[in-house]
Amino acid sequence: MKILVVEDDLHLLQTIRTLLEEEGYQVDPADCGEEGCYMAEQGDYDLLLLDRMLPGMDGLKIVRSVRAKQAATPILFLTARDTVEDMVQGLDSGADDYMTKPFEVRELLARVRALLRRRSPADRDGTIVYRGIVLNTRSKQARIGEIPVELTQKEFELFEYLLRNREQILTREQICARVWGLDSDVGLNVVDVYVYYLRKKLKAFDCDHIIQTIRNVGYMIKEQASCSTASETG
Repeated sequence: MKILVVEDDLHLLQTIRTLLEEEGYQVDPADCGEEGCYMAEQGDYDLLLLDRMLPGMDGLKIVRSVRAKQAATPILFLTARDTVEDMVQGLDSGADDYMTKPFEVRELLARVRALLRRRSPADRDGTIVYRGIVLNTRSKQARIGEIPVELTQKEFELFEYLLRNREQILTREQICARVWGLDSDVGLNVVDVYVYYLRKKLKAFDCDHIIQTIRNVGYMIKEQASCSTASETG
């Protein structure tokens, strides 16, 4: 799971980042509003965690900008603005939750988990299931039926991202930003290379065609029938 944290207090930003990374989340930090808004709109995040009072662009404007682009990413405000009016304004702007500083670590982590569960209702105990494919996002293990599929870390991350967004077209830019990061200097062709690697491993299960190429755009997961394990079990 990938979280963007936008906070101008650098000490607090690092503290929150450390807390989330210790829980196993991938965290991108930003310390000003304009940078945070750009990252929120260009990257693909499972959760945005925002301060309200930010230099350059406040948190309310970031939320409104993100929502104007029809993004449904969960958003949690973490701010010192603690009046009822502040909370109402924050939620009405499009945020999903509102938490005030100072905060209890356990409460923050619980709210993060709750919003991420809402984001991924199909996941159960860290497991993604789709037409015979099972990915355990905690152990980073994949199987089709009962047969393990050996994937590298990047192959797993790519497959997880495609499956989380199944039956939706993902551009090469989106995939590259999510799997390799906005700051990565790899070219977009790395996406094609890893899709090739992934398809090659799925071919043994007559499952490689589940990753469909959208010409000149990117890829999507879409399949009418379940994958087969006949080639491995017979």
